Amino acid sequence: MSDEELKEEQGPEEGAEDVRDQENEELDTEWLGEEEWGDEEDEDEDEIIEEDVPTFIDNGDGTISDTRNNLMWAKSDSYAEFKYGINWFEAQDYCESLNEKEFAGFDDWRLCSTEEAKSMFSFIKSNTDKDGAEIHVDELFADGGGHNTWTYVEKPDYHQYAELFSYVTGNEMWQHKDNEYSHVRLVRDAGDSEDYEPEWRKDTKKFER
Repeated sequence: MSDEELKEEQGPEEGAEDVRDQENEELDTEWLGEEEWGDEEDEDEDEIIEEDVPTFIDNGDGTISDTRNNLMWAKSDSYAEFKYGINWFEAQDYCESLNEKEFAGFDDWRLCSTEEAKSMFSFIKSNTDKDGAEIHVDELFADGGGHNTWTYVEKPDYHQYAELFSYVTGNEMWQHKDNEYSHVRLVRDAGDSEDYEPEWRKDTKKFER
């Protein structure tokens, strides 16, 4: 009997077929998440692109327009006027003084809401406050201002507190209205809609168009 006939009679070597089957199984294995492996960098790029960063325009008259949220901001805050911090009541007085002057041609300036204050904030934006520290607002806004802003939001059942927003951390906090180490950035609605105004603004508004 020849060697070839002997091999055919004996069949494949023991275990060789099992090894081939195992190799085939490994080739056919579907790794969990393998389709997403190549997309991680793309997802990171998309997150940066899609981050909610408003588009600001300098109007050249001391105001900045936020075209995405349909708002107009005063380019400078209260620190530029006073060179010191103000409490919540003084922030309202400051607002009324700008309305009396019809700053930039408008008499409907107001304190912002917390959400409006947040719309100015972005960690990818950089500016400097009065102490030279970094705040995260667009560079179009005047530098050398305060690092926070009062809002018109009052604490329910505790009206001695109002909400303050930090442009350093991006956090809001309840602060006693008598706190004199704060500042205010005024805003107005840039559109035609005047359906909403905070109650304090309705009560103290001196001018009617």
